[in-house]
Amino acid sequence: MHDFSIIITLAGGLAVALVFGWVTQRLGLSTLVGYMLAGIVVGPYTPGFVADASLASQMAEIGVILLMFGVGLHFHPQELIRVWRIAVPGAVAQSAVAAVAGWGIARAFGWSHGAGMVFGMALAVASTVVLMRMLVAQDRLSTRDGHVAVGWLIVEDLFTVVALVMLPALAAERSDPVGVAGALGLALGKAAVFAALVWAVGSRLVAPVMERIARTRSTELFTLTVFVVALGVALLAAEVFAVSVALGAFFAGLVVGQSRFGPQAAADMVPFRDVFSALFFVSVGMLFNPGIIASQPLLLAGALVIVFVVKPAVALAIVKLLRDTQRTALTVAVGLAQIGEFSFILGVLGQQLGILPAAGMDILVAVAIVSIAVNPLLFRAAAAYEARPATDGTEALPEESAAPATAPDIGPAVALTGLGELGRRVVRRCGDAGLPISVIDPDPDALAGLRGRGLAVVRGDPAEPEVLRAAGIADAKMIVVTNPGLTDKMRICIAARQVNPRIAIVATSGSGAERAWLHEFGAAFVCDAIDEMTESLVRTVRGGL
Repeated sequence: MHDFSIIITLAGGLAVALVFGWVTQRLGLSTLVGYMLAGIVVGPYTPGFVADASLASQMAEIGVILLMFGVGLHFHPQELIRVWRIAVPGAVAQSAVAAVAGWGIARAFGWSHGAGMVFGMALAVASTVVLMRMLVAQDRLSTRDGHVAVGWLIVEDLFTVVALVMLPALAAERSDPVGVAGALGLALGKAAVFAALVWAVGSRLVAPVMERIARTRSTELFTLTVFVVALGVALLAAEVFAVSVALGAFFAGLVVGQSRFGPQAAADMVPFRDVFSALFFVSVGMLFNPGIIASQPLLLAGALVIVFVVKPAVALAIVKLLRDTQRTALTVAVGLAQIGEFSFILGVLGQQLGILPAAGMDILVAVAIVSIAVNPLLFRAAAAYEARPATDGTEALPEESAAPATAPDIGPAVALTGLGELGRRVVRRCGDAGLPISVIDPDPDALAGLRGRGLAVVRGDPAEPEVLRAAGIADAKMIVVTNPGLTDKMRICIAARQVNPRIAIVATSGSGAERAWLHEFGAAFVCDAIDEMTESLVRTVRGGL
């Protein structure tokens, strides 16, 4: 008899996640809320179908690895450097205040110091997924306040990475302060050695291997390579260096993300990340005991106050103290008034180490469901507040008036996809005319000849939003699509509109039907090759008569 337990758990969990995710999305809420509710439904605390918790937990570990690998892939130091004067002190102060407040509440309810620290750190960090979705939905991702919020989040991500190193050390020597200090120093040393090894080996081994695989032009082999790197480094971290798989995956993503194959790797991992992160949130929901709401209402209320009042108030005060704009202050304050995947990663690790009680995880899940559900409403309220007319007779300052002297780097205003003969000629003539242009193509050999010309080049599939973002499409004014296939052109048009709804799309066509399709998919100008050749031939004929 075949054992279908893993298939039943996978199919059942994902099916319920699909239903609840669709319902919450239709209600204007984040799909993450639906995934956690789905986990509650298939969990042991509710009647009906119960998924295998041990199998779900193992698949959730893959979700953790891919989530942290994605964090490493998207970790760009330049984004933090742009806004470090606000993001670094702000994130450190806000995280510290929220963590201490969480620790204080936990201690008031009789929890240990270690449990309070884990609980406080979990309440201090916000969800990257939720914040990025809200910034995109509110069209703020490419603005200064969006950059500050992302930089703030990067510092919180680093805070989580440090916490992943600290927790095992705290669990090993909880009763002896000297032992704690020694264990913490040993853990930090292991993490430093691991990071140095991954960086040294990655830059000398992983990048050349990915280069060789990329030259085969096999999408499936490249995707498989990225997947093997993510899982392999995470396993190496856990089995050899005794650090968490999440920390190992972060460093693996950091190495791959800093290579020129980072954008394509990020795009290739999106489907896997989405599926397994859904399972991760489902497995978290399975841990939730709804009875905690009735048994610990004051603890839940205190945690909600930290997330909805303390964190936004501290962020608002710090941004104002540093003399930035009201729009930036509101964006940061509202955007970080939630918790999500990083809180669960810390909470689950705390439970596995025997530090955080089960009630702590229940409270974190309840706070996450409420805060993620309310966050879109807070953004709408903030937008309405910003749009209100001034009542004190003064004119509102422009958004950039309080910005620091260092402006964010804006990529070239024009991007081009497709490096066939036509694309290369366009790039060459733009270069001769002094027009800044970025070039996107999946062929590393085609891009190699452009690097010496000072052009911005991005290797990857231009139909993937992650690749287009890496090329600066969010800030670009125009994209020129010279790819030969109609299907590829349509996919690129869709992705470009998704990343930048205001971008002007210029494309080439080989027929009237193709021109019509491209106009349907958002192309503002379509150059018909047959029409252009016809006009050229007619001019030649006329000149010869």
